Amino acid sequence: MTTNKVPDGFPAGFLWGGAVAANQCEGAWQEGGKGWSVADINRFRDDLALEKKYNEEITTQDIAAAIADNEGVYPKRNAIDFYHTYKDDLKLLADTGMNAFRTSINWSRIYPNGDDAEPNEAGLQFYDNLIDEIIARGMTPVMTLSHYEMPLNLTTAYSGWYSREVVDFFVRYCETVFSRYQHKVKYWIIINQINLISHESFNHLGIAEDKVDNLAEAKYQGVHNEMVACAKATQIARKINANFRIGMMFADGISYPATCKPEDVLATVRRNQMEYFFGDVLLRGKYPGYAFRFFAEKNIEVKFWPGDEEALRHTADFLAISYYYTRISDSESVKKRKTSYANPFIKASDWGWGIDPVGLRIKLNLYWDRYQVPIMIAENGIGAFDNPDASGEINDDYRIDYLRAHLAQVKEAIRDGVQVSGYFPWGPIDIVSCSSSEMSKRYGLIYVDLDDYGNGSAKRSLKKSYAWYQKAIASHGEEI
Repeated sequence: MTTNKVPDGFPAGFLWGGAVAANQCEGAWQEGGKGWSVADINRFRDDLALEKKYNEEITTQDIAAAIADNEGVYPKRNAIDFYHTYKDDLKLLADTGMNAFRTSINWSRIYPNGDDAEPNEAGLQFYDNLIDEIIARGMTPVMTLSHYEMPLNLTTAYSGWYSREVVDFFVRYCETVFSRYQHKVKYWIIINQINLISHESFNHLGIAEDKVDNLAEAKYQGVHNEMVACAKATQIARKINANFRIGMMFADGISYPATCKPEDVLATVRRNQMEYFFGDVLLRGKYPGYAFRFFAEKNIEVKFWPGDEEALRHTADFLAISYYYTRISDSESVKKRKTSYANPFIKASDWGWGIDPVGLRIKLNLYWDRYQVPIMIAENGIGAFDNPDASGEINDDYRIDYLRAHLAQVKEAIRDGVQVSGYFPWGPIDIVSCSSSEMSKRYGLIYVDLDDYGNGSAKRSLKKSYAWYQKAIASHGEEI
């Protein structure tokens, strides 16, 4: 018997994929019976510095203004028109050798108002067709059920996830989708990046700040309702198909202590606990003690409804993470609203996101040690300005360097004993940026000829990184 059980490389059955979101690629925002979603009011701003381009809090007046606005630019409404081009786009993606593809189901295509009595058959049929095409191209579908596509009516007629009624609306939506695609989809991520309640807050929770008295408290009540809904949906999913694999997902937000000063380390530990919080509930099945202390110190009251604690026992099967950058914290920063800041020891992208491949190995080990469930890297990538040369080629060596370095660290984490089930570069085809609603922040292996204003031919062309990913997949990660 040998004690040498260190894995040699990526495991058999590893999911080599790519990930997008419906609201950032589909377009066709008023076709097929789709209703308004929260993403449809994300406006592109060209008067802001790069680091300032992100979605802010929203009021009901802002919503009304966006609906009535005929002059502003709202790129997610048309995006890259994946709704009509998905067959050709999926062929290009499958030709990389990908064996998996992650996208989302736009909630507002299935229940246009969120509280509709019956689902929209045209929306269901679109995803029938899309999923069939993913499978026909040899890729395993990984479907996200809520990826910033909440029906806008749930914000205006209710108060987004702060309203308890939304729990039942969402669970009904999940049951509809689980039942419809039970023989086509195995892997489900219920909520994308459930921990994002400070930035991307409105897109995530749909809570207009003027509809609640205490926005901070409303966010935590909203995410509590959301976690209960996830657990209830998980229970239903297992009754529909015992082979389903249900994932909970958060954006990696664990920060490093800025120094070894005990006060900085303790402050960072306590800060990071509230990043783990969402996984501790959805993967361990109950609220941790540190969360109750956090709420008490912040004068936040989270209401538990009868049956909530029992419902939360229905935990997820795997952890999905998005990983883009790392930051650092100290005792002073944690006292402030902005609890982390840039690490001076690493380089950053043009948007200020610190590039830290080793951090991915660190985080994978931390999550594995804490949860002991398979981990899917559901998003990883670098947004950059991609400029075709005189011959039209895009030599994005910076993207290759980024992905290569991160994949190398994934391999090291696997050798550490972490069970990593898949790797999904974000936006393998150029899509509209989530936070800044711009096309010029590109992640793709495939270039889409559209600018921030929707101008261009929309022609697809392959970047240098496309061939690199083909080789990486063909070698099962041995040649990166």
